[in-house]
Amino acid sequence: MMAIDLSGSMAEQDFAVGGRPTTRLNVVKAAADAFIESRKGDRVGLVLFSDRAYLQAPLTFDRQAVRNLLDQAQVGLTGQQTAIGDAIAVSLKRLKDRPAEGRVLVLLTDGANNTGEMDPIRAAELAKKLGIRIYTIGVGGGPMAVDTPMGRQIVNPSSDLDEGALRKIAELTGGQYFRATDVDGLAQVYRSIDKLEPVGADPVHVRPEVALYFWPAGLALLLAALSVLIATVPALIANRRLSKGPVHKEA
Repeated sequence: MMAIDLSGSMAEQDFAVGGRPTTRLNVVKAAADAFIESRKGDRVGLVLFSDRAYLQAPLTFDRQAVRNLLDQAQVGLTGQQTAIGDAIAVSLKRLKDRPAEGRVLVLLTDGANNTGEMDPIRAAELAKKLGIRIYTIGVGGGPMAVDTPMGRQIVNPSSDLDEGALRKIAELTGGQYFRATDVDGLAQVYRSIDKLEPVGADPVHVRPEVALYFWPAGLALLLAALSVLIATVPALIANRRLSKGPVHKEA
């Protein structure tokens, strides 16, 4: 299951693609899309969260459908804040009944939990009991020099990122915490998770080698012939009687 932050700060343009600034969400979409496409043979689901968390795509082998739904995600779709605990809780509901090796959540955020019903650490403790591993990813640019009215200063666009909580969530559940400050770094994070969680095999569909279709086809043909015969016999008998004409008896 993948849980992706859509809070207002995901619109921050502190990443760059081809030398041009772009939003955090655009970069996340591209990296997550490549990750989903590579998980051939896995069921993949998608949870999106901001003020609240909701299931966007249930666990499915249809990875293209999940990729399409991710591509349609927009910043602030359900608000501006960050409900990390709720995102974990919603994901747990979908993962708890899966086979042990498939109980994996990859959660990405650029902030700290500041809304929602579930505390993130409490949610992580529940995930541990259920045997669900959580890999957490913190995104956002690192400290940088910018020109301000007060002169050139160092600012940290990721000052709201709660790395301590994300690290603890991962450690509690047997997962791992990753930090991504640029496009290449985020792509490398997903590649690392890909290696840590091996891909399963595609579901096997068996087709019988012996053709059996002629049995029902033959039965259907026989029934059709019997139906025609049953319908025509009375008419044949009636026509035969008429062809003989009325019978006259001599006095």
